[in-house]
Amino acid sequence: MSPITEVEGRRIALKNLDKVIHPATGTTKGELLHYLASVADALLGHLHGRPLAFLRYPDGPDGQMFFTKNPPPGTPPWVTTAEVTRHEGGTARQVLVQDLPSLMWAANLVVEFHAPMWRIDPGEGIADRLVFDLDPGPPATIVDCCAVALWLRERLAADGLTAYAKTSGSKGLHLLVPLEPTPSRQATAYARRLAAEAATALPRLVIRKMTRSLRTGKVYVDFSQNAAAKTTAAPYTARARPEPTVSTPVTWEEIARTTEAGPAVDGSAGADGTGAAGPLVFRIGDIPSRLDRHGDLLAPLLDPGEARPLPAGDDR
Repeated sequence: MSPITEVEGRRIALKNLDKVIHPATGTTKGELLHYLASVADALLGHLHGRPLAFLRYPDGPDGQMFFTKNPPPGTPPWVTTAEVTRHEGGTARQVLVQDLPSLMWAANLVVEFHAPMWRIDPGEGIADRLVFDLDPGPPATIVDCCAVALWLRERLAADGLTAYAKTSGSKGLHLLVPLEPTPSRQATAYARRLAAEAATALPRLVIRKMTRSLRTGKVYVDFSQNAAAKTTAAPYTARARPEPTVSTPVTWEEIARTTEAGPAVDGSAGADGTGAAGPLVFRIGDIPSRLDRHGDLLAPLLDPGEARPLPAGDDR
């Protein structure tokens, strides 16, 4: 029989807590749930009001993995859902993780949390965040992503926008910008333009086309996740990888130091010179102490007073 726990008055059946989910470290499902409970205060703000997609990996990264947007079978009636338009037509309901009980229920399914750049309030497809996903094509690494991130930070600042950064929890970086409510199509058009500018300004580093054969040794600046139908790995989510790496907010000082760890040019290696995991890799055990030290580095994204409009004329 699965143990039953009560979280803020909600009863949740927890299963297979001793199952190893991340084989490289022997991290168990129970340890993942403990991690999410320990960072819930920071995580929940970045999930609240956002219809989620889940990447489920119940048997670890070597087992079956699948994305789902529909509420899974057996979803408790107290878990909030919302009706969302699907890009292929029609509508469907998606889960909103609004509180600690629904977070623990979802974590029991073993998921990555993926969120859109808009909230149910003020409305579907009205973005309150801009995102750039910086994805290195080997042998490029996060060192190269950091160099691109610094360029984009300055370019965004020239338009009156403030960028905040987090690791993807995989190979790259995400830059997030708080926006005044903006149609997703306008946010996408603006991000597309900046991706093109980055490719022109940094031709040895940046590519803005998705074609994998062209991405060797360069950083792909992915602007497409600003589309209303797209989602991005949420801050503080653990990723489906052999080690329990986390999409972790980082400081600009950390990013600047990382650019000094290796050459930010085509063919650069990791900080250790091998191309292996180098700087800016954080696991679930690292995050509580970072929160104690820094607080939530992405908290400004939750403050409407920090939001700024896109430059005039970006209404294409």
